[in-house]
Amino acid sequence: MSFFTVDGISLQFGGLKAVDSVSFSVEKGEIFTIIGPNGAGKTSIFNLISRLYDPTSGKLFFEGRDITEIPAHQIAKLGIARTFQNIELFENATMLANLLVGRHCHATTQLWQEILFLPSVRRAEKEHRRKVEEVIEFLDLQPYREKLIAGLPYGVRKVVEVARALCSEPKLILLDEPSSGLNVEETDDMSFWIRDIRTELGVTVLMVEHDMSLVNRVSDRVLALNYGKVLASGTPAEVQAHPDVIAAYLGT
Repeated sequence: MSFFTVDGISLQFGGLKAVDSVSFSVEKGEIFTIIGPNGAGKTSIFNLISRLYDPTSGKLFFEGRDITEIPAHQIAKLGIARTFQNIELFENATMLANLLVGRHCHATTQLWQEILFLPSVRRAEKEHRRKVEEVIEFLDLQPYREKLIAGLPYGVRKVVEVARALCSEPKLILLDEPSSGLNVEETDDMSFWIRDIRTELGVTVLMVEHDMSLVNRVSDRVLALNYGKVLASGTPAEVQAHPDVIAAYLGT
């Protein structure tokens, strides 16, 4: 079985099928991108994987395990992290505090131990801080360590959200439109981060993206959706050449 598999997944809201019998698999170490016009069901698939939605039908498998009914709060512990199309950070907290939140899935101490600030708590805090500092260095975020999120440029906040996801030490990261709102230079930087996440950190990437230049630069394989259904899958070039994709998404 593949590293991550979506098997015939559907999501229905009343009479509307947001996702209609979608199947695909992602191999370990791959950068796999989902494309499609607005309303195609891309983010709905991410919400199904994150367990924010329950599928109407179908199955999800991660490392050979059926995760279709795993509670949302346990997904990060399995090794799946995500970012959001609209940045979800604590704006009145520092960047460092936001990244430490990403370590919550690795918490092993209990409340009474933390109240007493036992040696085990101090050791755990040092380890959390060490992991966070590694991510800060990896993404060149040192200048913003103690800055409030609310005061950071939009492009930096997009990188911080990726950093928070990486702080959970994921095996699979879901990037929901990572270039949304970025200028050309920031998009170029994001393309480097995405490739480095795969090559240097060994994290498999599943991405939703509209920017086809970014898709072409980083993706191993692409899945095109429209109205919740699969139009085509394959290499970026193969998918872009598919007549249904040209008609529904590329517009040429």
